[in-house]
Amino acid sequence: MRAAVLQLNAQGMSSTKLYNYIRIAHNKGVKVLLLGEYVLNPFFKELESLSASMIKEQEKHQSKVLKELSQTYNMTIVAPLIIVRKGEIFKVVAKFAPSSTSYYEQQLLINYSHWNEEKFFTNTQKSLKSPLVFKVDGFKFAIMSGFEIHFDEIFAKLTGKNIDCLLLPSVSTFESYQRWKTLILSRAFTHNCYILRANRIGEYMDKEFKWKFYGDSLLASPNGELLEHLGNKEELMIVDMSHSEVLDARRAWGFKGRFFNP
Repeated sequence: MRAAVLQLNAQGMSSTKLYNYIRIAHNKGVKVLLLGEYVLNPFFKELESLSASMIKEQEKHQSKVLKELSQTYNMTIVAPLIIVRKGEIFKVVAKFAPSSTSYYEQQLLINYSHWNEEKFFTNTQKSLKSPLVFKVDGFKFAIMSGFEIHFDEIFAKLTGKNIDCLLLPSVSTFESYQRWKTLILSRAFTHNCYILRANRIGEYMDKEFKWKFYGDSLLASPNGELLEHLGNKEELMIVDMSHSEVLDARRAWGFKGRFFNP
């Protein structure tokens, strides 16, 4: 399976780079393309000052563009979006396939005092459910928002799904570079699946300090190894993944399906 990460800063209403990079990815045989969080919308701290009508206008434009690109290039595009439904604002990850569009509503949102998405967005779940799972050419993917990778409970919902690759869009910043890399490699190893992470680049200037989004989009192997990664610049990363490597890792380590009594 050939997939790609498009590492960008916030694009606003502009679609030029999306068209150019997706055309390149198509010519390289890419079947699935992943974008980071807050690439198609302004960063969260900027969203707080925007009206719901303005956010909805952005959503309509970006959705139209990505649907057209998916159909034109026969490619599945996975992209975080901020959507508006009946005046309420939701944070989702959209899957634009050539013949359909699906949405995964983020279930666990960051809720720190300086960055409180849980308070701002309407996302509500009475109980956790499985992340969105889908297949492309027999290769099975799951979609999870970046913050959710911290929680064992949501990984438990993937038990029995036998995914080959977890798609992880993120918006990591501050001094979290090494911590995120360690976490992703660990999850890939303990669950014996690829993790393809897309992290945005760019910056947001707060009143007190600058938030830098450092990129480092990467591919982790089912054995917990770092296979590919990007720096902190605008780039397209194309990767190849193998279902047989996933099966080999599961057989070698034997984590799946084991239960221990105290």
